[in-house]
Amino acid sequence: MIRDARFWISVTIFQVVFGLAVFATTRHYYLPDLDDLKTGVTPKRQSLPLWPGTVVGADLQLPGSSMPPPLMSTDPVEISRQADEFFGAQQYDRAAALYRQLLTFDATNAEIYNNLGLTLHYLGSSEEALQKLNEGVALDPTHQRSWLTLGFVNSQLGNTEQARTALTNASQTGTDEEIHQSALKMLESLPKAQ
Repeated sequence: MIRDARFWISVTIFQVVFGLAVFATTRHYYLPDLDDLKTGVTPKRQSLPLWPGTVVGADLQLPGSSMPPPLMSTDPVEISRQADEFFGAQQYDRAAALYRQLLTFDATNAEIYNNLGLTLHYLGSSEEALQKLNEGVALDPTHQRSWLTLGFVNSQLGNTEQARTALTNASQTGTDEEIHQSALKMLESLPKAQ
């Protein structure tokens, strides 16, 4: 057995460097595939003014294009991805059309109602947005994001008490801490009850 300290130090350094090289290589190899983990309508965070949890799809635009590629699929996952891209590109009319199409595939999905409601609000159809959001929370009263969006839209329309009720539900429902914190922050910004 080799007992020279320099030998063991050099072996240790080699293993650390080799391990870091393997880690960096495999991380680089798998990092682009993270978007493949996304299924269904799963909103991602984007910093739009006023709204703490917007709907955004993967950043998969055509090279040199600021517009998402045209829809070529009847697959709900692909339609969802396209709708999220249109939303992220602030093409709310196109996003709304695709979210409506998604409802034909699954009319009981509260997430789709949430995304459609927020999109309609940004289009200026806030009454229809409230209708869709209320349908979503009626379908799934435990859907935390729908309560948050309902509270947001109501607060934007000046419906303070409805906003307070929805945001309270968002802060007490579900386990998403980010939604919980957003709901609490929005509750604090509402005018005090008289």
